[in-house]
Amino acid sequence: MSSRRALIGRLYASSQRALRGYVLRLVASDDTADEIVQEAFLRTYENVNRLETPRAFLFRTARNLASSSRRTTRAQKTETLGDLEPLGVVSSEGPETSAMAEEELRLLQQAIAQLPTQCGAVFSLRIFHACSYKDIAERLRISPRTVENHIARALRETNEYLRGHTR
Repeated sequence: MSSRRALIGRLYASSQRALRGYVLRLVASDDTADEIVQEAFLRTYENVNRLETPRAFLFRTARNLASSSRRTTRAQKTETLGDLEPLGVVSSEGPETSAMAEEELRLLQQAIAQLPTQCGAVFSLRIFHACSYKDIAERLRISPRTVENHIARALRETNEYLRGHTR
């Protein structure tokens, strides 16, 4: 047990700064980088007796954790469609605003029509049919990552279009 601690202590002393710098370049957040470095050292400590090259395991683990963190962050950003609400496109008002809501819907449809065909199809399935990314990917026979990219592009471009055509 003490040899494992000593090995991790030496590894920490020789690698902590380099590992943190490496992870920070991958995630661009001090807090996230610190959490990933801590988790990578913990996992290395837990597996050190089975490892031939603990330093390589440490860096590979940190890289994998950083990749996972970036995927999670990206998914959270594109999963929320609340970006359309401040533009007044999604209305929860009563019937007295139906004419306005129709105009907003028309503008949204025009914005979607400006998108490339597949991007517009993906976005329409998400917005008008509330399909999940997985459902969209299966329907259109594309990868979930491609769906994610289309949604991100569609949000950017429709928001830009709507800003130019409202108020």
